[in-house]
Amino acid sequence: MQMARHVQVLSDAVINKIAAGEVVDRPASVVKELVENALDSGASSIRVDLLGGGRQAVVVSDDGAGMSRDDAILSVERHATSKIRDVHDIENVATLGFRGEALAALASVSRFTLTTRPREQEGGTEITISGGRVLDVTDVGCSPGTTVAVRNLFFNVPARRKFLRTEQTELSHARQVFLIHALAHPQVAWTLRVDERELYQLAGGASLEERIRQLFGGEILAGLRQVDGTREGVRVHGMASLPQMTRGDRTEQYIFVNGRAASAPVVAFAISEAYQALIPRGRQPVLFLFIELPADEVDVNVHPAKKRGAISARLNRARCAD
Repeated sequence: MQMARHVQVLSDAVINKIAAGEVVDRPASVVKELVENALDSGASSIRVDLLGGGRQAVVVSDDGAGMSRDDAILSVERHATSKIRDVHDIENVATLGFRGEALAALASVSRFTLTTRPREQEGGTEITISGGRVLDVTDVGCSPGTTVAVRNLFFNVPARRKFLRTEQTELSHARQVFLIHALAHPQVAWTLRVDERELYQLAGGASLEERIRQLFGGEILAGLRQVDGTREGVRVHGMASLPQMTRGDRTEQYIFVNGRAASAPVVAFAISEAYQALIPRGRQPVLFLFIELPADEVDVNVHPAKKRGAISARLNRARCAD
C-alpha cells in the first residue's frame, strides 16, 4: 500500500536545477545566453570557445563593461539583473536579456567560473561555483570585460544530460547560434574557436554585406539585393534574394526584430505574398531582414528562453514587406 506523501517546499538547490531547464537545454542555449549578456554589456569584441561540441566547455569572453565585485556576486543570484527595475519595464525591453535567470541557471547545473573587471578598476573578481555551490570568490588580475566558463553542463542532473546529442550535433546547434548573433551585430568583432581551432574570426565595424560575405560567401551575396523601407514607424531593411536564387525551405531566411532573432506568422505571410508571383510554388527566397519598431510594440516576455518574439498588430497594419 502506497504511503501518503506530505506537501513540502522544495529547497532552493532543487528549484534552481528544475528552473535551469527552462533557460538552458543544450550547449547552444549556453552560447545564446552568454553572448546576449556580452552584447548587452556593450562589448565590441566577443570570443566563443567550445570543447567537445560545448558538452565539455563553453567559454565566452567579451570586452564589455564588466562588473564590480558586489555586482558579480549578485549576478549569479536568481532574478538579479541590471536591465529592468520594475514590472513596467517589461513592456519596453530594449536589451536582449532582462530576466536575470541565465547565470544562476548555468551555475546550478555546471562547473561555473565568472571572471570580470570594470574598465575603471585595476583588479577584477573571479567567482567559482560547482552545481550551484559557491566555492570561491577571489580578487584577480584580468583584462577589462567578462569571461564566463561553463564546464561539464548537467554533470549533476543526469536526467537532463542524457538528452544531449553527439558532439557534432551539439556543435552544429552552437555554431548556428554564433552565426545568427554575428550576423545580427556586424559592428562587433567575433571569434569562434572549436577544440582550440579557430573556425571564424570576423572583424568588427563591418557592413551587413561584408558580414554576409564572411559567413555565407560571395556567391550568395551576388544573388541578393538591398531593401529598405519605412511605413507607419516600422522600418524593414536588409538583403533579399532575386527570384533566381531560392531554397527548398526557410533555413536561409534570417529575420531580426529590434536586433533579436525572431519569427512571426505575419512576416512569413508577407514574404510569401511578396514573392508569390516571382518564384515557383514550394520554393523560398533567401532573406536577411531587420525589422525595427518601438520596443513597446514587441512582446519578448513569452518564454524564459526568449525563443519567440510576438509582434503587435501594428506590424500587421504596416505591411512592412510590401
